[in-house]
Amino acid sequence: MSRQSEPSSIFSKRLRQARQDAGLSQKDLGILAGLDPFVASTRINRYEQDVHAPDQATAKRLAKALGVPLAYLYADNERLARMIRAFSALDATEQDRLLQAIEHA
Repeated sequence: MSRQSEPSSIFSKRLRQARQDAGLSQKDLGILAGLDPFVASTRINRYEQDVHAPDQATAKRLAKALGVPLAYLYADNERLARMIRAFSALDATEQDRLLQAIEHA
């Protein structure tokens, strides 16, 4: 497949997946992340196609707009990515309980 039809970077793949899971268009995500509405769709498309990479501040705004931890967008292991999303959905008490169980396993 060509580079444009299959993103090569983990960030690109996870950004697209999280956006689709959230039911957002590229333009809507860009606007929610504070991008100029006139370039929002193009910028998100370029991130998803791995043509450009956002700076850290923009990546943080994208993660926040998508409701996912920033670490999820960069996790290079599918199992770890799933764990990051699941862990972040837990409340603090559940997170502490899970951490204790893992650390004492």
